[in-house]
Amino acid sequence: MAAPSAAGPSAPAGVARPPPPRPGGARAWLRASLFGSPSSAAATLLLLAGLAWLLPRALDWLLFRAVFRADYEACRALEYTGACWGFVAEKHRLVLFGRYPWGEHWRPLLATLILVATLALSGHPRAWRRGLLAVWAVALAAFVLLMRGGVLGLSRVESGSWGGLPLTIILTVVAMAASLPLGIGLALGRRSRLPLLRAVSTLYIELVRGVPLITVLFVASFLFPLLLPAGLRLDALGRVALGMTLFQAAYMAEVVRAGLQALPRGQGEAAAALGLSTWQAQRRVILPQALLLVIPNFVNSLLSTFLDTSLVTVVSIYDLTGALRLALGDPLWRNFFLEGYLFVAAIYFTCCLAMSRYSRWLEGRLSSGRRR
Repeated sequence: MAAPSAAGPSAPAGVARPPPPRPGGARAWLRASLFGSPSSAAATLLLLAGLAWLLPRALDWLLFRAVFRADYEACRALEYTGACWGFVAEKHRLVLFGRYPWGEHWRPLLATLILVATLALSGHPRAWRRGLLAVWAVALAAFVLLMRGGVLGLSRVESGSWGGLPLTIILTVVAMAASLPLGIGLALGRRSRLPLLRAVSTLYIELVRGVPLITVLFVASFLFPLLLPAGLRLDALGRVALGMTLFQAAYMAEVVRAGLQALPRGQGEAAAALGLSTWQAQRRVILPQALLLVIPNFVNSLLSTFLDTSLVTVVSIYDLTGALRLALGDPLWRNFFLEGYLFVAAIYFTCCLAMSRYSRWLEGRLSSGRRR
């Protein structure tokens, strides 16, 4: 009878052996990621030296010598050796809520929280049911009710006085939500076999993508009132939201078209073999898979729309960036503009980072069933 080997008994026939263990630990990660080659080690050491020089100075200016109270004299005494966060303490409500009446700031705050909570609820795939549309209808109605007022004892505030973060969020939500079905229709039209439909869709996409957003905003603000039918009137905020929607729809169409082209033709042929009509195949087979493929592109469009809202200032609508410019109109505090822009940049960065992380989580969750 043969003695067992020193490595232990052999695995039974037909049973796969486990893979050899990978080298782990912090030392192995450092060697593989930061010091894997002479050039990688040199770059790592150079970056570490730059951080060692920059980080103490940045922390000294941002925190250790900074003034956090709304004291103009204390900020002026710094002579720019430290950050004056007193500007943010003094003007943060104007930056966040724009020209909205000061004593009513609880209304835009509550309206913003409702939208953010609805967005968070909508982010989970378990919430993707027909009832979600009703939830969004209630959330948008509550947002408009709180912001505009005129009922339930709330004073009326015209949309021209809306601004800051609530305006940035509502423009992003409206533009993305309304441009998605338009973009899907344009993408399908551009791939259609009907020459006229294909030509019109292509012309619209190329025409809108060939002009900057500022041009579209000016057209929406000054030409739309002349083109709308008699008796139909949109305020400045409505016209800007419509212009951003039509602009974003052209880019959304190309995103959807990329997903449709990336999908194998066999999916459509299999749907036809099962007896599905063209629209049934698009709705149940092709479009869900195509949209899944372009989730990163969707998030990129969302980030772009969120950041592009800063351009509405050119038509006298003050979003988050525009409200900061209103705050900087105070001659007493305008010299501390850097702290104001850092405050706004932190808000934009936090929101964009959250959307980016959500995109990665959603892509992994929805793709888990397709992994081999």
